[in-house]
Amino acid sequence: MIVQDLIAYKKGFKLAMDIYHLSKKFPKEETYSLTDQVRRSSRSVCANLSEAYRKRRYQKHFISKLTDCDAENGETQTWLEFSLACNYMTSEEYNELYEQSIEIAKLLNYMILNPEKFGSSKSE
Repeated sequence: MIVQDLIAYKKGFKLAMDIYHLSKKFPKEETYSLTDQVRRSSRSVCANLSEAYRKRRYQKHFISKLTDCDAENGETQTWLEFSLACNYMTSEEYNELYEQSIEIAKLLNYMILNPEKFGSSKSE
């Protein structure tokens, strides 16, 4: 199995791409602030998951990187809230993206609580 086979990765990648396409409509003055931040944090979920998966042999490192994924996912949720409050997206768009993010959080939490199911060992 490779990291791209993980459901959390697939859903994280989809969310990042959905955010990318939607954020193309954001105002130009947001290019180096909100647009950049929401894209960066959403992409970081998959990037950190790739790092975590390659460190899964070492349980503490694996869990640490997974918590980084969860933190980036949480940051993405915050940027989505700002995007909604600034009227850069509709409530329907926000709800869809936020629900995707919640699903990712649940998957990451499962991985954090069950690292051995992903090839992690207790040895350091």
